[in-house]
Amino acid sequence: MAVRVERNGAVTTVIHSRTEARNAMDPASADALAQAFERFDADPSAQVAVLWGEGRAFCAGFDLKYAAGLHGDQPLDRLDFPATGKPPRGPLGPTRLELSKPVIAAIAGPAVAGGMELALWCDVRIMEEDAYLGVYCRRWGVPLLDGGTVRLPRLVGQGRAMEIILTGRKVPAEECLRIGACEKVVAHGESRAAAENMAAEIARFPQVCVRVDRASVLRTYGHPVREALRLEWEHGQEALVKEAAAGAARFAAGKGRHGDFEDI
Repeated sequence: MAVRVERNGAVTTVIHSRTEARNAMDPASADALAQAFERFDADPSAQVAVLWGEGRAFCAGFDLKYAAGLHGDQPLDRLDFPATGKPPRGPLGPTRLELSKPVIAAIAGPAVAGGMELALWCDVRIMEEDAYLGVYCRRWGVPLLDGGTVRLPRLVGQGRAMEIILTGRKVPAEECLRIGACEKVVAHGESRAAAENMAAEIARFPQVCVRVDRASVLRTYGHPVREALRLEWEHGQEALVKEAAAGAARFAAGKGRHGDFEDI
């Protein structure tokens, strides 16, 4: 089974396991990965997800051995965006999904080509010290089709993203941390545990507020400041009504004083 799911309380870990191909994605595993995240998003008991590639590789991109067998009369037209309605899955699976809950990428080894795009789709990236990103598909004439040209500039800026995309070079973990392409670097072999620990911390908080703030970050990007502030206010009112009053009452009763996040 190329994709399996493991649960620990409110944390869902989605595991991609095509170790014989360094977790390169074929259509069957892309379908399975997208379906796993759709089920996670629909499950009211699931709060935060982790995406991890088994076998010391996050994802080596789209399976070029499969792609080499495509012919002109066999285009990937079922992945085309429709004029209206929900788009189909991306070539790498969930990269077009707009989830309501956070996903953390646990990156060991290569996250290259479409695998880099899969990592960029996640909300947070935790990389092992010897992990790396890169547009390795540059050398084979395969374009970025899973959001790489959209999401990378938002994280690192247009000029730096352009250099990474056009050269196709290796981007080591420490550089990713420095330029904002990842949020944390951990020791070899520790990315999954670090991501699951972070997921568990996020899952402890009132979840309406977590999801409202996450959605506001995503939806206000690129808007003029005044419009973005209006949208932030609209999004935030749901959390104010559903959670903020109860949270303020817990604080007034003595919980969480002096920055204590343990007793909330």
